[in-house]
Amino acid sequence: MTAFLAWYFVVLILGWLTFPLAYRLFPALTDRGFILSRAAGLLIWGYAFWLLASLGIAQNDLGGIFLALALLSGLSVWAFVTHKMEIISFLRNNVSVVLTTEILFLAAFGFMAFVRSANPELASTEKPMELAFISAIMRSPTFPPQDPWLSGYAISYYYFGYVMTAMLARVTDIPGSMAHNLMTSLIFGLGSIGSYGILYNLLSKNHKFQTEDHDGLQHSPSAFSGLALLAPLFLLLVSNFGALLEVLHKYGIFWVKDPETQTYSSGFWTWLDMKELSLPPTEPLQWVPERYLWWWRSSRVLQDYDMLKRPLEVIDEFPFFSFLLGDLHPHVLAIPFTLLAIAVALNLFLGGWRGSINLFGARLHINLEGFFFSALVLGGLAFLNTWDILVGAVLIVLAYVFMRVREAGWSWSRLEDVFLLGIPLGMVSILMYLPFYLGFSSQAGGILPNLMYPTRGMHLWVMWGTLFIPILAYLFYLWRVERIPANWKFGFSFGLGFILLLWATSWLLGVIGYYVENDFVKNFLAGQGMDIPTFFRATSLRRLSYIGGLVTMLAVFIPALAFLFAQQRSENDEGDATQSQPSSFVFVMLLLTLGILLIIAPDFAYLRDQFGYRINTVFKFYYQAWMLSSLVAAFGAAVLLRNLRGLWSGLYRVTIGLVVFAGLLYPSLSLLTKTNNFKPSLGYTLDDLDRIRSENPDEAAAIEWLRNAPDGILVEAVGDSYQHSFARIATYTGLQTVLGWPGHESQWRGGYEPQGSRRDDILSLYTTPNWETARLILEKYNIRYVYVGSTERIFLPLNEEKFMTHLTPVFQQGNVVIYEVP
Repeated sequence: MTAFLAWYFVVLILGWLTFPLAYRLFPALTDRGFILSRAAGLLIWGYAFWLLASLGIAQNDLGGIFLALALLSGLSVWAFVTHKMEIISFLRNNVSVVLTTEILFLAAFGFMAFVRSANPELASTEKPMELAFISAIMRSPTFPPQDPWLSGYAISYYYFGYVMTAMLARVTDIPGSMAHNLMTSLIFGLGSIGSYGILYNLLSKNHKFQTEDHDGLQHSPSAFSGLALLAPLFLLLVSNFGALLEVLHKYGIFWVKDPETQTYSSGFWTWLDMKELSLPPTEPLQWVPERYLWWWRSSRVLQDYDMLKRPLEVIDEFPFFSFLLGDLHPHVLAIPFTLLAIAVALNLFLGGWRGSINLFGARLHINLEGFFFSALVLGGLAFLNTWDILVGAVLIVLAYVFMRVREAGWSWSRLEDVFLLGIPLGMVSILMYLPFYLGFSSQAGGILPNLMYPTRGMHLWVMWGTLFIPILAYLFYLWRVERIPANWKFGFSFGLGFILLLWATSWLLGVIGYYVENDFVKNFLAGQGMDIPTFFRATSLRRLSYIGGLVTMLAVFIPALAFLFAQQRSENDEGDATQSQPSSFVFVMLLLTLGILLIIAPDFAYLRDQFGYRINTVFKFYYQAWMLSSLVAAFGAAVLLRNLRGLWSGLYRVTIGLVVFAGLLYPSLSLLTKTNNFKPSLGYTLDDLDRIRSENPDEAAAIEWLRNAPDGILVEAVGDSYQHSFARIATYTGLQTVLGWPGHESQWRGGYEPQGSRRDDILSLYTTPNWETARLILEKYNIRYVYVGSTERIFLPLNEEKFMTHLTPVFQQGNVVIYEVP
């Protein structure tokens, strides 16, 4: 509880400290950046600290952290002095929004901290890796931080979120094994108020809401604070239809039992084809699913097959699954800062940062303040989760373009605007984070065409139905009720043409790769047992048989395009003042268009990596699409809930209520499963070291001793990834080990070359009876601590006598011994 309160008050103070600066940075938003000030403050503080430490101006210690905070404070004091009366007036006039924000943040942060305290383990999935980074950053004297799993190297990963975590952990004086769970909870809290803030600003800037409601009653912006709560609901709590299917399956719905053989059969579940759900239910039949890890299936609803019908797993996470799982991975850490980037784009679209920058004779219609803050946010996204820079950059640049369209109409100059902002913004965002790029390597190997993995329509609806239903209802409302002008000719021609272009381009790249002797393409086709003509026919028939997926995506894509490109005047128009006023409706259509593009893209292309197919591309793109689409779904629901009347209002409320109910089945049931009905065996705690103290008190004592021991390279047993017993000492202490999880290091560095012979050398070090052989290995890697614990004794044919003879045991308790090399 003490640690939670410490983090809460630190972030609370940070938000209020940053607000005057946010007030200046978001002039076009109704909330003037207040709701987003915590995320903005954490980003600026973290960037200043990281940059100062990377340039050697400050150390990675409390002094460096408070120096960075002083810089942020100075900027905010300056902003307060220059806008004192406006800020005071804003706070007086927006008490309800301020209170709602504070209550929502405390409730969301506290809720997820409570959930994590009932299940704080950090030993599964990616959590050991994330904890290792946090521990190493807290321990590294300078930046770039040392790689805890490859001694002698710095981290080669987008680690900015772990810098922020370590920074808060140092300020509050808590260990990394507790900071991991608190940061997960904090991200949930920041995501809640971030999405709330965006929807609040969108509603208050919508022409249909801005002045009066359906009955002609005047409303102030604070009237939208209740409806804005739909955003965190759809973003963070509403999930896909996976849990609904689990409930139906467990109760035996659509299954038929043969009275003679007592076996179940089902055409529906066989057709649905979702692994465990294709198997008959176990008795007794009941409503609550109880299959082991049943909640995991919801993050794997898509099912791919190669041409030999071999199944391939596809990751399709959504936010609540991430928080339930508890992984503090970059895609989770980036949530509040992706929302911050959306707010930057919205502020730009609404006309914030008016001014001009001259670029070699060309004019950029944005002031320096807005340009550099946009670059700071965009570069931060790349450092947090490199995949997110695509969405952030496109959204910010297109928001600028549509702002220019509103002011000057459509012309070829808009294409010039794309490059005038996009190129310098990209360059500056890279330069601002240059020390990160200098030490970064990646497994990415270019873009490959996706020729044989289209998404089935049914799987698409299971994944996206809870968002598509409110979105399609909103689009239908715009078309038939509001009769919003729409460029249907453009929507149909561009939408269908774009899909056909993607299909043709993917095939063209595949054929070119085949005929120019590309070994990858030839080996790929050989693995499928086909030549190029046979492969073309088979994959084309498969894509046509999966046409439901494309039809669903086009049903959203076409109207989004039609509405988006019909709301802007051309340069030949008379210039009606009401037409040129900014309305958030256009921005919402922009969010929807980008969101659906992210869903379409993995059906035709994927990023080449060590997985060899689209598993990671679907994962990353779908996650970003969920963030954008959830905001659109929330906006559409808010509009219809306020505007519909009579029978249509009743029907819509029932429909949206059923959708939300189905979407909330997943968090409701999965939380009970994951937390053992909120009855944790060790009691409520946020520190995973408490689990180790219970399971292996000798090892827990060794970890605590090493946390306070002098720096030095550690050696421990090496095993494969996701076996938490390996690399655990480096993970919890932050000391560099010679080699941690080899597979992960290979992913981060694009191959196994940097590891060399480390795995074999470590095995030899522990097993050889020859001291001279061991001594040479100790010298080769400059090892200071040799760890011998239960894992080393169980998994290795350990020869400990040489260590006992030639080294000094500096820690010994039970079966754990730590030897120090002179």
